[in-house]
Amino acid sequence: MVHKGKQKWKQSTLRMKDNHTWNATPGHKIIVLDKGALRFNYPEKWVVVPEEHSINLYDKQPPKDDCRLAVSYLRLPTLDWSELPLSQLIDVASAGTDDRPTQSRGELVTEPRSDVELAWVQVTFDDPVEHRDAYTRIAIARGFNLQALVTLDFWPEDAPRLESVWKEVMRSIELGRYVVDPTVGDVLQ
Repeated sequence: MVHKGKQKWKQSTLRMKDNHTWNATPGHKIIVLDKGALRFNYPEKWVVVPEEHSINLYDKQPPKDDCRLAVSYLRLPTLDWSELPLSQLIDVASAGTDDRPTQSRGELVTEPRSDVELAWVQVTFDDPVEHRDAYTRIAIARGFNLQALVTLDFWPEDAPRLESVWKEVMRSIELGRYVVDPTVGDVLQ
């Protein structure tokens, strides 16, 4: 479990109680941020590295990694967000505003969900260090006055093996499912 506080992250490993309700897809672990503000499944052998503004998950210990899944979230004021569609936010996020100029952008994908809004796009960019094509997938999930940004950076040759990772993250992402006791999980009434 990772907790955010005063610009720092604290990672805790807790022993689960026998009657816990956490269940990840086989071969995966569950990452929980801020007592359930954001959670999703990720491959159990991946390495979690908290950074100042995000949590990064790598397929191998950096710098030997081949991909990076980065996630961050923010709390939103209680407003009607329907006037700001996720497609506009994805446009801004994928515009190449960082040090990676965008070469091409795929079609916007929306994931129909009853609990959160979810959309993503894949972008090709020139990696500034390796000087070769790389991909990033940029997803935004919004619901329960929370908004998460999820990115997956990877090489084209790794696309086939990472497709199932991306699908599981998108399938399992949840917002605003807070837990009182992380060693038990959700309390079902």
